[in-house]
Amino acid sequence: MKDASATTMACGVCVEPGRFRIETRPLPTHAPEGWVLVDIAAIGICGTDYHIFEGKHPYLDYPRVIGHELSGHVASGPDAGRLVVVNPYLSCGACRACLRGKPNCCAAIAVLGVHRDGGMCARIAVPAGNLYPADGLSVHQAAMVEFLAIGAHAVARSGVGQGDLALVTGAGPIGLGTALFARLAGAQVHLMDLSDRRLALAQRLCGFDLLHRPGDDILTGELAQGFDVVFDATGSAPAIEAGFPLVAHGGSTVLVSVVKGDIRFSDAEFHKREARIIGSRNAQAPDFDRVIAAIRDGLIPTDALLSEVVPLADLPDRFAALVDDRDDIVKILVTP
Repeated sequence: MKDASATTMACGVCVEPGRFRIETRPLPTHAPEGWVLVDIAAIGICGTDYHIFEGKHPYLDYPRVIGHELSGHVASGPDAGRLVVVNPYLSCGACRACLRGKPNCCAAIAVLGVHRDGGMCARIAVPAGNLYPADGLSVHQAAMVEFLAIGAHAVARSGVGQGDLALVTGAGPIGLGTALFARLAGAQVHLMDLSDRRLALAQRLCGFDLLHRPGDDILTGELAQGFDVVFDATGSAPAIEAGFPLVAHGGSTVLVSVVKGDIRFSDAEFHKREARIIGSRNAQAPDFDRVIAAIRDGLIPTDALLSEVVPLADLPDRFAALVDDRDDIVKILVTP
């Protein structure tokens, strides 16, 4: 719990591309009706935050308090002190997607730390429905739930199952999360990445040993007919396009990452395979629940995924170096 006498808090703000600093802002003391104040315990840094720092995010106005991978404790009320995971996707509840039970792709979605100020601070107000109990988890584990839920959602969308051949292209945090949940679903999981360092991390930390580089001749032997599911977590249009020929007949391409621009593929090859292209955006409550249960049951190596814990006060001097060192990092957590 925070100091009851405090009236201000430190916030991590990306002022403009390449400039991150700590700003002092008022500490929230009241939440709107239906919202809850949460004292933030830990904040994950993800690719979105790196892109914001680099000026590569298409949906963001500066300055912005970043941070959307959040764990914290309920600040007041009957659940005061309870550890929770924050779902950072704020949906309108009224659009067609929301009314069909798909708030993760709400037409007017507002993501904390992107479309509105996020949780790299001491306290934040969040809709009560966006909080999930994290009983049995540590504050660090709870802060890793959101990024793992992205992969869990993609796997659920794919329908991949026991005995399927799955390829995950892109061995960053989102790709690793996708690979972990595809493995839990019973698939034989292969990983592909340009970076030997990332592939080595995936092998050492998570036990993945079916590793490939782009351009490898992998459609041989058991893989001669392709993969049942190809998950793309690269954020690269050329990588996505290169993945289409790797999909088996009757298989699927799942776009976990998003790219700005067009993606081209052969319609004749696509139809010959009766393939599917599946978009996967954000995550839903069942995905968060699935991740929380998997962590609680010891099925996800969260200790291995945690690269370092950095105090917020140190982050302005560290941010640029963290951006440069991404190939050697899985997850950085910040404490406020």
